[in-house]
Amino acid sequence: MRQNWPEKLWLVRHGQSQGNVARDAADEAGLNEIDIKVRDVDVPLSELGHEQAEATGRWFAALPEGERPEVILSSPYLRARQTAEAICKAGGMSGPVKLVIDERLREREFGIFDRLTTVGIRNKYPEEAAHRAMLGKFYHRPPGGESWADVILRLRSALNTINLHYCDRRVLIVCHQVVVLCMRYILEELTEPDILKIDKQAEILNCGIVRYDFEEDADGLCIPKLEVWNHGAPMEAEGAPKTTEPDMMTGAR
Repeated sequence: MRQNWPEKLWLVRHGQSQGNVARDAADEAGLNEIDIKVRDVDVPLSELGHEQAEATGRWFAALPEGERPEVILSSPYLRARQTAEAICKAGGMSGPVKLVIDERLREREFGIFDRLTTVGIRNKYPEEAAHRAMLGKFYHRPPGGESWADVILRLRSALNTINLHYCDRRVLIVCHQVVVLCMRYILEELTEPDILKIDKQAEILNCGIVRYDFEEDADGLCIPKLEVWNHGAPMEAEGAPKTTEPDMMTGAR
């Protein structure tokens, strides 16, 4: 027993979404708003995103059966579910598979900033933009939305459930950029400056892979160990372009 930890834990960000594409177009045109007509939860993958998800599934399928994930959990957002389903369809899982949807793995909620570009936030809500700049995005909560600290709170609950139900199993989570970063904050017991520094170093790739192993140390304690970070090998192997998107629709897509 690994003190109620999984054997392995993978985190995979969803493939490129139509929201990512729309945000890029809005930024390039200097617009205030992103032109997309559906709820954030219903934003699907782009054509490239489907290719990235399928390539990721084939990458997992190429692992020995005894090393592939046994359990797959997903954010309820369509782009994450489509990515998870593509991984399953490609044979990326070991044994009988049931896709578990957990709303605690959802995208960060942007509140009044939803669908706004960075320029749009500054133009429409200058006082709130100034408040965010002063407080920092880790603790700033846009009206009606969530801070990173809010996301971390629900992810601690999700991890408790995973540890309870999937102890000693190989678990794959398909989610979103901020969720990946906040999971790292929890698992490695990082500080606010630590995780913001990691966030600035590089964007999380669409379908980028993260892996933690859980083995006992010399004192018999089981500590999450980061073995793979933001791995883009599936896109290299399949020839699908790598894409990244910043944390904002304000646009994490």
